[in-house]
Amino acid sequence: MDILAQELRRLKSRRGQGIVEYLMMMAVVVGVVLVIGKMFKPQVSGIFNSIMSQIANAAQTVGGTGGGM
Repeated sequence: MDILAQELRRLKSRRGQGIVEYLMMMAVVVGVVLVIGKMFKPQVSGIFNSIMSQIANAAQTVGGTGGGM
């Protein structure tokens, strides 16, 4: 019976260890995504503004006012 109890304790500690490792990996991934997001924010903002101005220019060229039919 003592061996069974030891095995159960060992399995529980491994399960807890796996959860901690998973959470640590998630934290690293989130940190990397945040850092990359901050690095590329100016470029993404510039691309977005460029696309918006191209759309506005195209709408003015066509003569659309944005109204309905």
